[in-house]
Amino acid sequence: FFLSLKLENKTKGKLQKQVCQIVLDHFEKQYTTELGDTWSSVRDVLTSPLCWQYAILLNKFSQCTELENSLHVQGYHPAFQGGLPYLPAAFKCYIRRTPGRFPAQKHQAGKLKEYFLLNAASLLPVLALEVKDGEEVLDLCAAPGGKSVAILQCAYPGQFHCNEYDDLRSRWLEQTIESFIPDPLINLIMLSKLDGRRIGDLKPELYDKVLVDAPCSNDRSWLFSSDVHQATLRLIQRKELSCLQFQLLRSAIKALRPGGSLVYSTCTLSKAENSDVINLILSSCNNVMPVNISEMAKAVSQEFSFLGGMQQHELLVLPEKGRAWGPMYVAKLKKI
Repeated sequence: FFLSLKLENKTKGKLQKQVCQIVLDHFEKQYTTELGDTWSSVRDVLTSPLCWQYAILLNKFSQCTELENSLHVQGYHPAFQGGLPYLPAAFKCYIRRTPGRFPAQKHQAGKLKEYFLLNAASLLPVLALEVKDGEEVLDLCAAPGGKSVAILQCAYPGQFHCNEYDDLRSRWLEQTIESFIPDPLINLIMLSKLDGRRIGDLKPELYDKVLVDAPCSNDRSWLFSSDVHQATLRLIQRKELSCLQFQLLRSAIKALRPGGSLVYSTCTLSKAENSDVINLILSSCNNVMPVNISEMAKAVSQEFSFLGGMQQHELLVLPEKGRAWGPMYVAKLKKI
């Protein structure tokens, strides 16, 4: 009991951060226009870390039987159940309605972690990608590595290329892979630090599946920027992000084999970085077509809240109390 109380207090201490007013004002202006009445309830969740929820993705490469039983006792249930077009049997993720964070596991050399703590919505791009055994897969912007780990819970790719351009984030990715993936399988993984905008030219038509979890304005963390100067700089640079995202997508399309599919995702509500980028790709690239993911959205609608009025090839998860997942934008395309 004392340990859980200590953990709870530690978590509360960490979460009582200050909202950055400059960022909130900027979001207020943009998202009131883009989301209308929905924004006020989304804002309430985003600015109240004590109501945030964390999902537990089990690591199939580590024995978790006791952990699974313990999660059931603590009121956790599977986040993804029947009705999904793609849900591998080994893919297990647990959530519960109440907020709070399960204790994280520290990285220990030579010892695999049993689970990964994450925002449950960040697994939707992985489920939308539908990776099958033996496929050549590229995770274009892979750090910190949660989605790479999730892909390997689903299938055994023929080759898995995890790329991260940023040096510091690349080391973080390496450590994540080391913490979750056993040695024989690590040999299937190729880690690189290439500029994602150039991969399509360097490796044309090489991959069956590509995930572009693009650098974006991370609404959750930006709201708690502790440095006002950094926050101001981020908001200025925000305008350039859609250009980078478009270039990364163009590169990913070049890297895809004809018939291959691509999933684009961000953790922002921003239309300029989401639908606008995808619409620009669809209007400027005649070798890609949208893929309907509405069945997936329908199958998980009990656990996730989605913005209405989206097209069938895209979805946007909106955080709400009791279902505080997202923001997460997901769109799927296929190369013709």
